[in-house]
Amino acid sequence: MEEREKMHVLTGGMILITLGILILLNSMDIYGFTKSWPILLIIIAIGTLIQRAKDIGGWFIAVAGLIFLISQNGWIDMNRIAVYLLPVLLIVIGINILRKNRRKQKER
Repeated sequence: MEEREKMHVLTGGMILITLGILILLNSMDIYGFTKSWPILLIIIAIGTLIQRAKDIGGWFIAVAGLIFLISQNGWIDMNRIAVYLLPVLLIVIGINILRKNRRKQKER
């Protein structure tokens, strides 16, 4: 089995185990699925990032999963955070673009 295929099996296994645990916790009224489903996004992101740490999609899914998990559980008032989230994301994306451009210029 090639390395890439092994990683897909690992990610699939992680997703199934997590889904089973979340369904079990929901069935036992310990932790409702309506609050825990974002954990699946986080597990998918972890599987993606294990395969390729620089995968921007994996990081995006991880952040989205964390945001949904926080908002579903009411740990933080997301309305207050949303005011700052967009500007911070724009700053981070801008810094990343400049950093990549600088790296390309050094390679020339």
